Amino acid sequence: MDIWRLSEKFDNLKLRAEILRLTRSFLYSRGYLEIETPALAECPIPEACIEPIETTRGRLLPSPELYMKQLLAAGSGDIYQICHSFRKNEKGRQHREEFTLLEYYRVGGNYLQLAAETEALVIGLSEATRNSSRINYQGMSIDLSPPWRRLSVAEAYMSACGWNPITVDDPERFDLDLATGVAGLSRERPLILYDFPAGMASLARLKPEDPSLAERTEIFIGGLEIANIFSELTDPGEQRKRFEIEIKSAEKQNRSAALPEEFLESLKSLPEAAGGALGIDRLVMLFCDAASIDEVVAF
Repeated sequence: MDIWRLSEKFDNLKLRAEILRLTRSFLYSRGYLEIETPALAECPIPEACIEPIETTRGRLLPSPELYMKQLLAAGSGDIYQICHSFRKNEKGRQHREEFTLLEYYRVGGNYLQLAAETEALVIGLSEATRNSSRINYQGMSIDLSPPWRRLSVAEAYMSACGWNPITVDDPERFDLDLATGVAGLSRERPLILYDFPAGMASLARLKPEDPSLAERTEIFIGGLEIANIFSELTDPGEQRKRFEIEIKSAEKQNRSAALPEEFLESLKSLPEAAGGALGIDRLVMLFCDAASIDEVVAF
């Protein structure tokens, strides 16, 4: 990359730095402890749809969840970190193999409560950096003022695509319609999409009143998926069964995976909690009106 192209990014990089500063301040004010965990592990959490990057000394982690939940189990209380995460073959304007993730856990909370806290974070960032609750992104004028629109997966897919993924099991169609239909519901107002099919959230608690649904939510703004939030599963036996399903699916794709035994052991002491993963790069894209992640990272 030439020096001129780097210099063109300085305004975006300054705003990125301010967003990171404000995010840390927001979380500190709400009692979160900032921590750091390793980026490398011998045995990551097995997820069929995510492929870790292998090195000679282990695998680079797709998220810090493996270690952060062990800290929760040890009694850390509410924690977060902002770190680089790694996923093989993630390419495109909205994806990178190496990206920056905010991972955060609220003890005693659930997925909808943490989604509301994430809503407050993003609104606060907009008011602090733009003095407004409205942003312009790629030709869209998006109103961030609360409350954000909340739709169940069943409601959103029926509205945008004419079918219900809770009663029709079609993962490929689900992913396609999410990208081409449901995400578009967030063009004018952010969308909090909640209650996913149980099979699409291997680390989330199922709803007690309806085990066909997982307590998972995704947040979309301007068509971009910004955050993924769960009520965390705390049953090690159930988690083991779900991991075994993920491992079999990975093996069908000629990928190796194994059970993270230390992680499973820690679930015995894991308190009820909600966990979220927010893509910092995409969040900065929104506030910079950037079409690509490449515009909001130095390299």
